[in-house]
Amino acid sequence: MSRILFPAIFRPVGRAGHYSVDFPDLPGCVSAGDSLEETFAMASEALSLHLFGMKEDGETIPLASDPASIGVKAGEFVSLVEARPDLVGDEIRNRSVKKTLTLPKWLNDEAERRRINFSQVLQEALKKRIGV
Repeated sequence: MSRILFPAIFRPVGRAGHYSVDFPDLPGCVSAGDSLEETFAMASEALSLHLFGMKEDGETIPLASDPASIGVKAGEFVSLVEARPDLVGDEIRNRSVKKTLTLPKWLNDEAERRRINFSQVLQEALKKRIGV
């Protein structure tokens, strides 16, 4: 699932150039933007996150509808939006998280004196412990 396309309905809202977007095949997947370019970018991000979440939850990703079969009102239009849920997943899984830990003062002092990178040491130890 490295690259996937879904049709989206783009609707003008409020001031000129502002759009909302939703995906008929994916209820709850919505976004908006202050320009058409921004709306496309936000739609791609929302779609990627939504599909990643579905995959993580073990849900079945539906087949994308034929864009020609989607009816729209005056001023609205349908366009395909590209998602890359695997890239979003990699980013989410590899982001840093802050952890608070406790260790004896003497050990902290000696490690700091030796300019040891605590995060790096902890990561190496955890990887070794869990076998990755």
